This record gives sequence, structure tokens and C-alpha cells, in this order.
Amino acid sequence: MDKLRRVLSGDEPTPEEESSIITQINDMSTLSWSTRIKGFIICFALGILLSILGSVALFLHRGIVVFAVFYTLGNIISMASTCFLMGPFKQIKKMFAETRLIATIIVLVMMVLTFIAAIVWKKAGLTLIFIIIQSLAMTWYSLSYIPYARDAVKKTMSAILEV
Repeated sequence: MDKLRRVLSGDEPTPEEESSIITQINDMSTLSWSTRIKGFIICFALGILLSILGSVALFLHRGIVVFAVFYTLGNIISMASTCFLMGPFKQIKKMFAETRLIATIIVLVMMVLTFIAAIVWKKAGLTLIFIIIQSLAMTWYSLSYIPYARDAVKKTMSAILEV
């Protein structure tokens, strides 16, 4: 009860208390490892399926709008799929870690702008630009989880640009 009173009064919890609160929440909603893997695979596959369906929609009437919506929803679901593996709190904490903060912000902003450009503004060219930036930012974000991958890409790009 003291913890609740301190939180409601605006006092910051100590790192130990914060850790124990998160641990308590995780303990109440813990899934078995096999359930986590199944949830990850289903969400990730659904995200890829939506992206593929969006690509097929490019050839239909109003295809860029449907593509933008399906592609962005596919990315959102694919990103959310990792919540099954590490939990939502840890996922959000890792997303906004210093090494991937800029990439995370760009991905999220481009997802919102893609929806707005496609649905509200109905500007196909702008939607396509936002999708391209979204894809590049998502790639850079994903590379941040692979040790030294970003460094390898930077070296490769600088070598290509020097030629």
C-alpha cells in the first residue's frame, strides 16, 4: 500500500521497487516458453502476410493506399511479435535504448505519416516516400539487434561511396 501511495503522490520509486513492480506484473502474466514462441511465430507470420497482401494490392485500384495500410500494419504486428519473446516492458525499454532511439522514433513517425498520407491526404507519391523511409528506418532498427551489423553497413556504404 505504501508503494501505491508513493506513486500516486508523485514520489519516484527506487530502482529496486520499480524492478519488483515489473517483476510482479510479469509474474502475474507469465506465459510458458512454448506459448511465447507460438505467439511470436503467429504474429510475425501475420505481419509478413499483411505486407505481402499489401504488395499484391499495389496492382489494384487505389493500390497505394491499401499497400500503405497493410504494409504499415504488417510492420507494427511484426514489431509487436517480439513482445512475446521478451515481454512488453522489456521490448519498449529496448526500443527506446540510446542505441536505437533515433531509429525507433523515425519508424514510429513514418508509420503515422504513412497512414496520414495514404488515408487522409490521399497523396500516393508522399505515401511512397514515407514507406521507403519507414523501410530504411525499420532496417536500421533491426540491424541494431545484431552485434556490429550497423558498423558493417557503415563501412560498406563508405567503401561504395568512395569508389
